[in-house]
Amino acid sequence: MAHHWEAGQDLIVINTRNGVLLKPKIPFQESSLEEVASCLEHQGKKKTLDDMEQAIKQ
Repeated sequence: MAHHWEAGQDLIVINTRNGVLLKPKIPFQESSLEEVASCLEHQGKKKTLDDMEQAIKQ
Protein backbone atom coordinates (compact mmCIF):
# COMPACT_ATOMS: atom_id res chain seq x y z
CA MET A 1 0.00 0.00 0.00
CA ALA A 2 1.53 3.34 -1.02
CA HIS A 3 1.10 6.18 1.47
CA HIS A 4 3.09 8.76 -0.51
CA TRP A 5 4.98 9.81 2.63
CA GLU A 6 8.23 11.62 2.01
CA ALA A 7 11.45 11.42 4.01
CA GLY A 8 11.12 13.66 7.05
CA GLN A 9 7.32 13.44 7.13
CA ASP A 10 6.02 14.00 10.67
CA LEU A 11 3.60 11.30 11.79
CA ILE A 12 0.99 11.08 14.51
CA VAL A 13 1.07 7.76 16.41
CA ILE A 14 -2.29 6.56 17.73
CA ASN A 15 -2.54 3.49 19.95
CA THR A 16 -5.59 1.38 19.09
CA ARG A 17 -6.95 -1.89 20.40
CA ASN A 18 -5.62 -3.63 17.29
CA GLY A 19 -2.17 -2.03 17.18
CA VAL A 20 -0.70 1.30 16.19
CA LEU A 21 -2.17 3.71 13.63
CA LEU A 22 0.18 6.12 11.84
CA LYS A 23 -1.29 9.26 10.31
CA PRO A 24 0.60 12.06 8.57
CA LYS A 25 0.77 15.23 10.62
CA ILE A 26 -0.59 18.09 8.56
CA PRO A 27 1.12 21.34 9.58
CA PHE A 28 -0.86 24.50 10.17
CA GLN A 29 -0.49 27.19 7.57
CA GLU A 30 1.75 29.98 8.80
CA SER A 31 -0.29 32.96 10.00
CA SER A 32 0.28 36.24 11.79
CA LEU A 33 -0.97 37.20 15.24
CA GLU A 34 -3.18 39.85 13.62
CA GLU A 35 -4.88 37.23 11.41
CA VAL A 36 -5.61 35.01 14.40
CA ALA A 37 -6.52 37.68 16.97
CA SER A 38 -8.64 39.72 14.57
CA CYS A 39 -11.41 37.12 14.89
CA LEU A 40 -11.67 37.79 18.64
CA GLU A 41 -13.94 40.61 19.72
CA HIS A 42 -13.13 42.51 22.88
CA GLN A 43 -15.75 44.42 24.80
CA GLY A 44 -14.86 46.84 27.53
CA LYS A 45 -11.96 49.04 28.47
CA LYS A 46 -8.62 48.22 26.84
CA LYS A 47 -5.93 46.98 29.22
CA THR A 48 -2.69 48.88 29.61
CA LEU A 49 0.71 47.30 29.96
CA ASP A 50 0.62 48.21 33.67
CA ASP A 51 -2.77 46.45 34.03
CA MET A 52 -1.32 43.31 32.47
CA GLU A 53 1.81 43.40 34.65
CA GLN A 54 -0.34 43.77 37.79
CA ALA A 55 -2.48 40.80 36.72
CA ILE A 56 0.65 38.68 36.20
CA LYS A 57 1.92 39.57 39.71
CA GLN A 58 -1.40 38.48 41.23
